[in-house]
Amino acid sequence: MFELLRSKRPASFKDDILSGVTVALALVPEAIAFAFVAGVNPLVGLYAAFMVGLITASIGGRPGMISGATGALAVVMVDLVASHGVEYLFAAVVLMGFFQIMAGVLRLGKFIRIVPHPVMLGFVNGLAIVIFLAQLQNFQITGSGGEAEWMSGSALWLLLAMIGLTMAIIRYLPRFTTAVPSSLVAIVVVTMLVLLFNLDLRTVGDLASIAGGFPAFHIPEVPFSLETLWVILPYSVILAAIGLIESLLTLSLIDEMTETRGRGNKECVGQGVANTVTGMFGGMGGCAMIGQSMININSGGRSRLSGITAAISLLIFILFASSLIEMIPLAALTGVMFIVVIGTFEWSSFRIMGKIPRTDAFVLILVSGVTVATDLAIAVVVGVIVSALVFAWEHAKHINVKSYIDDKGTKVYEVYGPLFFGSVHSFMGLFDTKNDPDDVVIEFQHSRVGDHSGLEAIDTLAERYLNAGKTLHLRHLSPECRKLLHKAGNLVEVNVIEDPTYHVAVDELG
Repeated sequence: MFELLRSKRPASFKDDILSGVTVALALVPEAIAFAFVAGVNPLVGLYAAFMVGLITASIGGRPGMISGATGALAVVMVDLVASHGVEYLFAAVVLMGFFQIMAGVLRLGKFIRIVPHPVMLGFVNGLAIVIFLAQLQNFQITGSGGEAEWMSGSALWLLLAMIGLTMAIIRYLPRFTTAVPSSLVAIVVVTMLVLLFNLDLRTVGDLASIAGGFPAFHIPEVPFSLETLWVILPYSVILAAIGLIESLLTLSLIDEMTETRGRGNKECVGQGVANTVTGMFGGMGGCAMIGQSMININSGGRSRLSGITAAISLLIFILFASSLIEMIPLAALTGVMFIVVIGTFEWSSFRIMGKIPRTDAFVLILVSGVTVATDLAIAVVVGVIVSALVFAWEHAKHINVKSYIDDKGTKVYEVYGPLFFGSVHSFMGLFDTKNDPDDVVIEFQHSRVGDHSGLEAIDTLAERYLNAGKTLHLRHLSPECRKLLHKAGNLVEVNVIEDPTYHVAVDELG
């Protein structure tokens, strides 16, 4: 996976510094665009990119991952800003950070492990499509009627030529040298060509001015009341959930690319601290950015230094170099993002589509589509739910029994397969209560009771045998199940021999 983006070279101080500068250049238009989506001043997005990026790079759980203002969060923020103003957004971001810190403290980051592989594939494919679609606005101009129109003629060909040149440099320069990140070289070369030949291409400065001062401490100017809390609470919960899902999934992807392992719970805390601080300094909050993270990894950024450099470089741009950064043509940054799209999309999905179970293929396509249509948090939740339901349906078919009469005249039912909510209906139909002898044993040595529905099924079956005047024995039932069979009480004789041991998963690495 990720052959185009995976870099084999080891981490180095120089690589981290140059990679960080490259990422900072790509962060500028993204932060501005997401600020517009949220309905706030561009500097609010840039400050968020700086502070969230700096803090998560310093104390987060995944070195090399880039965080900042993202579109997934911006689309949630826009309604709050429109209805109550930007100060309520700052308060919501602070509360969002608190929830994320609590998620890390409670060690909830481990639950990202339940995301199935088809959901992960759908996630990366959907994000690749989203990143691609976001770049299409650079192919539009404002018409005479004030409406966006697609470019055509010489303007379109010039834009395509510069994008193509950017992509060619990124793709082929590493064959000759890896001394400098190819993305940075591409941005510099294309910018110099545009300035040298005075080419008519839109630049970063055409989006908005990025000039500003150092972010100042700012307590959100909202009434400190329960009414305010009820306003921001639902937004904060949604923002926290989306931010953590995107961050932890991106962390998993970088783990795979770099063949290392990040710490999910530590990343939750890092994201939370970053957003709490950002809300206090007039930023819109943020989370991990898969596009910029891919640029960083591809450019050789591996350590925390790359993310810190990106954040500090962005601040330097805002304070001192805004006029220079505003000269960068959007064509160069679009080319960089197109390379990210090509490298992020899992092209092997097409090759394996006919080789994997149809349900997995369906989940992959579903998650990709929902990511594009809504946002990745909803897509991942939908994918996990559908995968769980498919799993339950398939395993519900696996329960069966083998029965025989032992030398004492007792009928023994040996149960095979898991007993849980999906299989209880089939389980109840496997027993012949009416025609069985007076003494019946159900052997659970090859079965596990998975949930309360399974326990209720056992209890109901015991009552059926009791009402028929027969004795039921439950053998090799685990201690946990025996404790929970309270409804049967003394009416059910439980004969336990060599109980199976349940192993509980623990989160040792955070």
